[in-house]
Amino acid sequence: MSTSNPIALYCVMGNPVAHSKSPWIHARFAELTGQPVQYTQRLIPLDGFAQGVAAWRAEGGKGCNITVPFKFEAAPLASQTTPRAALAQACNTLRFDADGIFADNTDGVGLVNDITRNAGVALQGCRLLLLGAGGAAAGVLGPLIEAGPSHITIANRSADRAVALQARHSALAAQHGVALQACSLTDIEGAYNVVVNATASSLGGAAVPVPGSVLAPGALALDMMYGPAAQGFMAWAKEHGATPRDGLGMLVEQAAESFAVWRGVRPPSAQVLAELRATLT
Repeated sequence: MSTSNPIALYCVMGNPVAHSKSPWIHARFAELTGQPVQYTQRLIPLDGFAQGVAAWRAEGGKGCNITVPFKFEAAPLASQTTPRAALAQACNTLRFDADGIFADNTDGVGLVNDITRNAGVALQGCRLLLLGAGGAAAGVLGPLIEAGPSHITIANRSADRAVALQARHSALAAQHGVALQACSLTDIEGAYNVVVNATASSLGGAAVPVPGSVLAPGALALDMMYGPAAQGFMAWAKEHGATPRDGLGMLVEQAAESFAVWRGVRPPSAQVLAELRATLT
């Protein structure tokens, strides 16, 4: 790492946050790119997000990642927001500039990059099922549309939330020629080449909320969770003949996009993903 430049301070803010792999990931990014970066984690009181951001900036922080439950609180603090973050109405990346705060959401591009680059699955022209209509789903839907699948169905326990998410993304879907549909989890029709679980079912240890019939032969089934939380969904996918994948690659790829937003340098994400998987096994 270069010693000619002052160390730039970044962190991840959340509650809880002790489990986060982000400090390890960004430390490797810094080592491999030679960027003078120090990355830590901060536990933020549930009612103190804005104060936490202000304190971090006052201490010399150059930016931060935002994780649950604060992604929806980040956008109002920004003076400039990327179109993908504005569409998601949630941010996971803040950069502190001289003239204000720049906000982005790198979750969706992280997911797309993991599917297309690391898993080697083409999204162009495929049928994609997105389970869930909360913040996780909202954060990835825009970039999934831009990847050019022929059809995306948003399925949620409460259909009205799926319909609202569909409506917000309808113009983008039309622009990219993507048929965008919304329904309840019990009204899904047909089979899909890619199924992405953005519900909280894995986090709570609940059963997969859809039948195996949603999986087309050779489908990719990806859970945004990783580690023990993703094992139930991955076992379900394997049982029904799909290729299972957890969210670890998405985690690394969204971090790489954040690193590029901050530093203007793209780190070798595939290498860091392979190293991280090795440390976890």
